[in-house]
Amino acid sequence: MPIVRTLLLFALLTTGSAGAETLGLSTDDPTATAERPSRGSTMSAVQSHFGEPVARHAAVGQPPITRWDYPQFSVFFEHDRVLHAVLVRTPPAG
Repeated sequence: MPIVRTLLLFALLTTGSAGAETLGLSTDDPTATAERPSRGSTMSAVQSHFGEPVARHAAVGQPPITRWDYPQFSVFFEHDRVLHAVLVRTPPAG
């Protein structure tokens, strides 16, 4: 019987600590599917396809991470390759 209690306690402790968060995207938001640069693209490919960014931020850290801002998204580069491209959201008025 002690082994059953131990197994039950183990099961309760391990299942309670796992969790996940689900992020919902509104299908009414046209920017949710906005085109963005693909991971691994070069800086020159991004500029060629999307044009001049609104702002360029200097590289920070090691490895150097650079950010370019466009009206709909921001692009993060490691050296000259895209790490992430994230949508820019404006908070709802009100």
